[in-house]
Amino acid sequence: MENKRLTKAEEEVMQQLWELKEAFVNELVEKFPDPKPAYNTVSTIIRILEKKGFVAHRAFGKSHQYYPVQSKKEYADKHFSHFIENYFSNSYQTLVSFLTHHDKLDIKDMEAIRALMDVEINRQKGDQNG
Repeated sequence: MENKRLTKAEEEVMQQLWELKEAFVNELVEKFPDPKPAYNTVSTIIRILEKKGFVAHRAFGKSHQYYPVQSKKEYADKHFSHFIENYFSNSYQTLVSFLTHHDKLDIKDMEAIRALMDVEINRQKGDQNG
């Protein structure tokens, strides 16, 4: 599967399917908050996702149970890298600089991020010394 992107509607259906792990269309519809999308709408989107290679199905008579072919993490990893490349010149340092200057990031968030970074720095330094 190359660098295929999900539309907003496709992503909403995939979010439900990733959470459920496998589902019939009616189960997907029920998972949505009100106002729920129409059964036919979800059915059409799931068939498009299958053609794109994101979803496969198991047949139970005339019913199909769908399941994701690509995990949420795999999709996120691929598209986050694309996002960094396109919006931050492939520089994580530029991304972090952007985040630290963003009004919605408070000191508590920055301290939590720094703590996560410190743990990862120490882990990687340990790997180099071991």
